[in-house]
Amino acid sequence: MQNLDIRLKESSSISIASYAGILIAATITSLWLGSLIWCFTIDISSLQIFGLIPVILIRTFLHTGLFITAHDAMHGTISKNRKINEGIGTVVSAFYALLPYQDLLANHRLHHRAPATNRDPDFYDREPQSIRAWYFHFMKSYLSGKQSWILLIGMSIVFYSLLFGFQVPLANVLLFWLLPLLLSSWQLFYFGIYLPHREPSAGYTNRHRATSLNCSSVWSFLSCYHFGYHWEHHEYPDVPWYGLAAVRKSLD
Repeated sequence: MQNLDIRLKESSSISIASYAGILIAATITSLWLGSLIWCFTIDISSLQIFGLIPVILIRTFLHTGLFITAHDAMHGTISKNRKINEGIGTVVSAFYALLPYQDLLANHRLHHRAPATNRDPDFYDREPQSIRAWYFHFMKSYLSGKQSWILLIGMSIVFYSLLFGFQVPLANVLLFWLLPLLLSSWQLFYFGIYLPHREPSAGYTNRHRATSLNCSSVWSFLSCYHFGYHWEHHEYPDVPWYGLAAVRKSLD
């Protein structure tokens, strides 16, 4: 009877965790879409620079959240149902930048199998390890071949549909859709790739060839959804982004 109670508790916790993942993914996606629609209606001329910057930063943060959600889908942590998990991953990857989820998944598996090596598509192994060169290498690995054409044609269709189909002002499209996308790509690269996987002066000291930001959980969340707790992510890949701060705290 005791073993049965334990199994029932475990089953219940798994179910709750699964629903939590779906709810959080849906919340991020809804906030991203709702804020985008609202921002398209803003009269920019009525905003001063100090009012405009926070809106752009919030839009950037939510845009980054789309990729973080896709990343959780790659690790199967949104839902225990594989179809739901991959379905959400496919949708948010497309919302982020018309990215193909299955290609992202294949690249990310390579990253975890051989992090910070020449087999890692996210790693820049040339010297000197310039941050700008690494960023362009990182972007190129996700935008090469047919994906570059999908992005060019797809983004053009979306861009002109917004301008001429929905009559969204050009400035609104640039400031609240394209600029957050570019800033988000840098945010993901800097906090999720460059800082954690650049080689320390004393060399790599663990099998993940990764380090973590030494910061509070609040700053970790604001910087990039706890992606800066990167060693913890590699060590515990089945923990969703919102659980990494607890993992970090338990290890201190």
